[in-house]
This record gives sequence, C-alpha cells and structure tokens, in this order.
Amino acid sequence: MHSLTLGMHSLSLAVRYIDLEKNEIFPAIVEVDHGKIIGINRAEVPSNAPYLLPGFVDAHVHIESSMLLPSEFARIAVTHGTLATVSDPHEIANVLGVRGVEYMLENAAKTPMLIAFGAPSCVPATNFETAGAHLDPAAVEQLLQRDDIYYLTEMMNFPGVVHEDPEVMQKIALAKKYNKPVDGHAPGLSGAALAKYVGAGISTDHECFTLAEAEEKLALGMKILIREGSAAKNLDALLPLFDNPAYQDKLMFCSDDKHPDALVLGHINQLVQRALAAGKDFYAVLRAASVNAIDHYRLPIGKARVGDSADFILVENFETVNVLATYKQGICLVEKGISHLPFIAETPINNFVSRHIALQELQIEAPAANASSVKVKVIDALNGQLITTTSHATLPVVNGFVQADPSQDVLKLVCLNRYAATAPAIAFIRNFGLQEGAIASTVAHDSHNIIAVGTDDASILQAIQNLMDSQGGVNVVHAQEIHSLALPLAGLMSTEKAEWVAQQYAQLDQRAKSMGSKLDAPFMTLSFMALLVIPHLKLSDKGLFDGDSFNFTSLIEQA
Repeated sequence: MHSLTLGMHSLSLAVRYIDLEKNEIFPAIVEVDHGKIIGINRAEVPSNAPYLLPGFVDAHVHIESSMLLPSEFARIAVTHGTLATVSDPHEIANVLGVRGVEYMLENAAKTPMLIAFGAPSCVPATNFETAGAHLDPAAVEQLLQRDDIYYLTEMMNFPGVVHEDPEVMQKIALAKKYNKPVDGHAPGLSGAALAKYVGAGISTDHECFTLAEAEEKLALGMKILIREGSAAKNLDALLPLFDNPAYQDKLMFCSDDKHPDALVLGHINQLVQRALAAGKDFYAVLRAASVNAIDHYRLPIGKARVGDSADFILVENFETVNVLATYKQGICLVEKGISHLPFIAETPINNFVSRHIALQELQIEAPAANASSVKVKVIDALNGQLITTTSHATLPVVNGFVQADPSQDVLKLVCLNRYAATAPAIAFIRNFGLQEGAIASTVAHDSHNIIAVGTDDASILQAIQNLMDSQGGVNVVHAQEIHSLALPLAGLMSTEKAEWVAQQYAQLDQRAKSMGSKLDAPFMTLSFMALLVIPHLKLSDKGLFDGDSFNFTSLIEQA
C-alpha cells in the first residue's frame, strides 16, 4: 500500500464551495473527519478563499505513454488536481500479457491516486502484426473478475464487432456478465455499422475528430470522451458539444496519451481552462472533468458532498485553473504545487529479442534493374491527429535501391519485430520533415515493435541497432551521434523520476525538431504509425496496411 496513512485526519476549510448538483457556488466551511466530509456549512469566508470542487478525472489514458511508472504518473498528475484516471493497460499487455497488467496493478496500489485499470479487449490489436502476447477470453475473464479492474478497455476491433467475431463478442459478453462498462474505439465509423457497434454494448468513444461524428454517436447513446493528448488534439473541434444541454451529462475529458514533458506542465486542468476560456458552460465543463466519469465507471472516489470520502481539490481561479491543493480522504497530497507523494522504485520487466541488423535489410530493391525512379505509396502523417492519409511520390533509385527523398519530405519508415528475428517492413512517409538523421522508438502502438523514420539507411540502422542493444527506448541519430532515453520497463517506460524522464525526453524532442521536424510531437506521431486500427495507411512489422480495406497493400505502384 501507499505510504501515506489515509482517512485519519480532521480539518476545517474556509472555501468557495462549487455544488455541481445544484449549479451554484457559495462561501462555506467544509468539515472533514476521519477521511469523510461531515459538513458543508454556509458561512462568511475571505473573498479570496479557494474554490473547492471534486478532483479531476482523466477518463481514458494509457499511462505507459507517459513513459513513467503508474506511481510516478500519479505523483505528477495530483499536482494538477487529478485524483483518478481510467487507464487502459493494453500497451504493456501487448508486450507482456496478463503479467504486465498485474505489474501495473501492483505498482498503482502503492499510490493514493485512483488508477482505475481495465481489462484489455484487443491484444493484439489485429492479426496483421506481431505482439508479445495474446489475451484470449479466458485471460480477459481472469482480469474482469478482479475488484481492481473496472471495465473492458477500448474495443478497437470494430470490424470484429460489426461482423460478430465470436472471440470479440465473447469478451463483450464477459464484461456484461461482471457488470462492467465497455469502452469504444471507432474512428470514422457511421451509419448502420456504427449502430450495430453501439448496439453490441459499446458505451463510449474517444476517437471523434469532427463534430458531426460525435453527434452521430451521441444520438445512438454513446458517451463522448473529448481527447486532448500529446498527439491527438480534438478539443477545439468538439467544444461546441457543450452548447447542447442534452449532451452535457454525456461528455468527459481525456488525454489518451500524454508524454512526460507535457504531463509536467498540466493535465485535465488544461482542458478545463481552455473550455472555460472558450465560454462553455461552467458547471457542465467541471462535470465533464470529474463527476461524469465517476458515475459512468462507478469509481470509488468522492464527489465533494456530505458523506463522501474527502477527495477534492482547491483551485485558485478558473482563468488559469491553478490547483492549490489536492486532498484524498482528507490528506493533503499536494500543497502549492509540491507533491507529497514519494518516488517508488521498481525492478523492470521486459520481453525483447535482440539481434544484429544488417544494412541490406533496410534496402528496397527497385522492380526493374535499369530503373532511375519508382512511384510509391506514401503515408501522410498529420500533425495533431492519429489518422493518416495516402499520397504518392516518385523516388530516385541508386544502385538498384529505392531511396528516401528529403527534398520532397518523403522519408523511409521501418517497422521491425522485437519479439522474433524477422525481416523488417519498410515504407515511405511524408510530413516528418527531417532533413538529416533518424529517430526511432520501441513505443509503437499497439504491438510495440521497433519503429524508425529517417533520411538515410545508415542513420536508420544506427537508431534501430541502438534500440536492439538497449532492449527499449527512444533515440535520435544526428550527425552520426546517437542520443537516447532508455525504457527498460517493457520497452515502454522508465523506472526513473518523472522530472528526469521529462527533461531527457524534451531534449530528444528538441533535437528531432532541430533536424527539421515541424510536428508538435514527432515521437508521439511516430508511435502511431504502426497502429493499424486507425485509418488510413499504416505500417506493421508485417507490411504496409490499408485501414480502409483492412488488409495489406503494395508499396510500389505499377507503371
């Protein structure tokens, strides 16, 4: 258990109390005894007294994407007023199976912040890639039976739901058996297919990137998780949902994926600040940031009412949403931005097969021996989005091999199996903007094979070999020099302190941008280029994949 002793303190706070049930704010003395709120009494308080409200909830996040242990994620998140996360551990499950989920649960139990994990529904995400594990219905049921598993995580295999794949439907049935909600993941799905998906029992979606898509899903009864993370940024597009009172109790905020440097700066409090600055309904925004998720996932945390566990936050104002203090069962976890939670050391576990990579493995032979150029399909990465589009490019051929062409911003993309010694898959990608060198990572959703992008084969080789040798991390190759951050825990996370990890990651991010990348988060964007369940064109360790036909496609276009 965590080292702070909860539930034994009494305190009395003079505050401006925010009542999210009656939509009012009033001055009050809030009394806490033995970890519970025993009184909220109207009284005169100083005009600058802090606001008291329920703690924020991230309604969908993969903690692994922070590159931090759950306990370290919590140590930082509480400084921003986060008291709970609804967390999908399918990243580590794809690497280590149930053993990985259990590792996360054991570490999360050591922090007072509630990390409400779910049972991963899609491990692996598809049959068109190589993961380190497979969670069948028996493994999913093993997890759903646990009291510390709160839901079935995002059902990414929406074709499996629509076409009633037996294993998919069995997992959904198991969630219903244990009375636990089922999260959705259906980017762009609409019409009859969407109706069938929702009708199967899928309750939420966090993949909407247009207002029309969100409204169609809301009309069918889904709840919409408005996402603003390090890669996918949908807040601005979806904020108009707050203008319809019928939607307001069906909205929640989430980050999905939050890199460590971004987490240090803010969390759900940033979404609240931006939504309020945009003029959205004050009480509806605060409910979306807290009680809507508590109710939907039946989270065991208080909602700042009499009789509840004394779980709440104190906020200075709503122009900055600067959190002054975070309380759990009456214990102050954060005071004036300083987290009182301790750093918890853990021994990492992993699943990795290292080998030596030869340069010729990264080369693409031109279809004709005398060709001087070749037309290829190109993945177009989009800044701030997980989806991609498809374009074409004519690339030069040198000594019989197709080359990347930075002058066209068309770089080589490589995905390499980390679980077995197999040949790499190779494609080309646009909009990374690198003019030299390469970047690479073992964070590659969701199977977490090695993924690398670069301007030349030698740099890509150096980046990949470094990850092979270290068995996990992110790196930059620049002027033949390599700069890296090791991620020994499943190739996804560090076991170091958040501040150090954030600093190291920020330096790598800046190096990538100094090499020409204009992407807001080049490593986060790279990590989604192997996620086949997000359309339209992606690359798994087995080849180039067309998300629309849901099958492999050819790289080289016929003349």
